[in-house]
Amino acid sequence: MPPMRAVLVVNPKATTTSERSRDVLVRALRSEVDLTVRYTRRRGHATALAREAAEEGVDVVVTLGGDGTVNEVVNGLMTAQPPTVPGAASPAERLPALATVPGGSTNVFARALGLPREWPEGTSMILEGLRLGRYRTIGLGRADDRYFTFCAGFGLDAAVIHRVEQARRRGRVSSPGLYLRAMLSQYFFASDRRHPAVRLERPGEPVEDGLSTAIIQNTAPWTYLGDREVNPNPKASFDLGLDVLALRQLRVPSTTRTVTQFFSARPDPPGRRALRLHDVAEFTLLSSRPQAFQLDGDYLGEREKVRFASVPAALRVIC
Repeated sequence: MPPMRAVLVVNPKATTTSERSRDVLVRALRSEVDLTVRYTRRRGHATALAREAAEEGVDVVVTLGGDGTVNEVVNGLMTAQPPTVPGAASPAERLPALATVPGGSTNVFARALGLPREWPEGTSMILEGLRLGRYRTIGLGRADDRYFTFCAGFGLDAAVIHRVEQARRRGRVSSPGLYLRAMLSQYFFASDRRHPAVRLERPGEPVEDGLSTAIIQNTAPWTYLGDREVNPNPKASFDLGLDVLALRQLRVPSTTRTVTQFFSARPDPPGRRALRLHDVAEFTLLSSRPQAFQLDGDYLGEREKVRFASVPAALRVIC
């Protein structure tokens, strides 16, 4: 039987890897698969590279980069037209499997799959998975025409990510402290906390209005601060629909209590200050004024309307 064909999509600007470590990874992968290495040159390039690999009929696409690289590759795979695979019983089996080597600063997706935080240990686990044919099939989220792997945000959290991205372009290093300062600045000085503009609509359900911001999860955790999980929706799972936490007026006491719960395994119970939804198939967020919008930690501009849907059993991942 010929060896598996694989494409390694490398973000050369990945935060935690060097040229030497990339060479080590390439040699390790070539011991198991017939490997082609492709480097991203600009934002969005990984999507085109992954789509091309899927349409070439490769068996595995491996990413070396952060969550943004993973998101682009997933979108490339999910929008590809792969060749017919004899015996493929599901759409996921027609696509290459995805293997993720953590190379960013946070690596939420890889860690949510149970992979180690550091790339050498992650590589070893992926090599073992390739040898044993060990994978799982996961669901994805979709926001309008774009897929996401672990989270989306509409409002405050997306605006914070925008501030962090601006700071990083000015040379600041990504860190928990940078995110905290960005959150405090956005919350106190750039948010209309008294006039909620967002509403949530679901088929066959009453409209939920008077919302200020929404966090959407396809798995738990939502993110990490160092080694610590941040869990607004701890029941979220790759095997279920989407989970939502939407906050109403962003008053200091209630918002502080809710954010404190993010670090607890016991979520704040539903109440007047928050809306929680679990295992939702589809919904739409609408706003009377533009809201910051992010997917998988990448800021995508402002929107007044986004339709979200769960996509079950969408993709096979090596783990």
